[in-house]
Amino acid sequence: MANDVKKVVLAYSGGLDTSVILKWLQTTYGCEVVTFTADLGQGEELEPARKKAELLGIKPENIFIEDVREEFVSEYVFPMFRANALYEGLYLLGTSIARPLISKKQIEIARKVGADAVAHGATGKGNDQVRFELSYYALEPEIKVIAPWREWDLTSRTRLLEFAESHQIPIAKDKRGEAPFSVDANLLHSSSEGKVLEDPAEEAPEYVYQRTISPEAAPDKASYITIGFEKGDAVSIDGVALSPAGLLTRLNELGKENGIGRLDLVENRFVGMKSRGVYETPGGTILLQAHRGIESITLDRGAAHLKDDIMPRYAELIYYGFWFSPEREMLQALIDKSQEFVTGEVRLKLYKGNVEVVGRSSPYSLYNQDLVTFEEGAVAYDHRDAAGFIKLNALRLRTLANRDRKVR
Repeated sequence: MANDVKKVVLAYSGGLDTSVILKWLQTTYGCEVVTFTADLGQGEELEPARKKAELLGIKPENIFIEDVREEFVSEYVFPMFRANALYEGLYLLGTSIARPLISKKQIEIARKVGADAVAHGATGKGNDQVRFELSYYALEPEIKVIAPWREWDLTSRTRLLEFAESHQIPIAKDKRGEAPFSVDANLLHSSSEGKVLEDPAEEAPEYVYQRTISPEAAPDKASYITIGFEKGDAVSIDGVALSPAGLLTRLNELGKENGIGRLDLVENRFVGMKSRGVYETPGGTILLQAHRGIESITLDRGAAHLKDDIMPRYAELIYYGFWFSPEREMLQALIDKSQEFVTGEVRLKLYKGNVEVVGRSSPYSLYNQDLVTFEEGAVAYDHRDAAGFIKLNALRLRTLANRDRKVR
């Protein structure tokens, strides 16, 4: 096992688990380890990860830390939001959409440094192992993949800490006790699961929530904002142009202040089990409502309904880890085609956990006030035409009714 890997690129956070993995790779495989740490907007200082990697014997030239926030939002989050993607009707896919980007960067680094393997810290029970590895293989078919949680015998917190202590891996004081729940975060969301959250019958404690205040504690006065769109992507807030990451950061602030974006969900994992997670997606929740608002006046009925038909399939592909699959790319091309005229502004009301679209406008609007008004106007619509339209659509229903009457 250990002889066929010479250099491995590890997705490294600098935390206890990935630090143990780093040392385990060195001792078990006897290979050179290269670390990659991505700044996805998780809100943590990343320089400690560099120092910890150096402390564990990693050469400076083998430590890669990259700010990928803009790429994350523009090339992954925004394309997904053009589809209004929700897994099982609720989950905004915050963890799922980050994995293909991390995987891509690992493969790029592996090519750069001549590594023959990549490694991740996902467990053998979760979805992330699938997402990472499907992405690795899609980008580099012959790459070797090391998944320590499926190989080692460090199957308890106690054994993990014992390994860390025996190899002089620094352990933060808050890591010595049993963690009350695990957290994954990036610029789009934070997710919490496990331990105190494992019983789906029990309400999540308030201390679980990190990115939003409770709706009850939100201001008693509503906030109004206007989001500008160009070809399906948000480009401004209240007339101020922002970069993709800058815009999502600002929406996160607004969502947090108004208690928006909480979700307590029992979902179906790809590996076959159900799991309970608590998600916070403040900016994404606002963005989804705004995007549907601008689409409501710029998309034709047929296009809008087709998008809604394929959305669950698209969301499922992302959740399962098939971002780099041909079917996801095919669906993306269809979705992007639909966004050509999704341009304009949406006004929203934010109030105590709720997001409400209260206005929308577009130079490409399909909304015709003359057509829908109750007042008579000189428009190309004759009320009498509806009679024939209804009779034609009723023909099959009348035929069925006549047959059923004869049978009875």
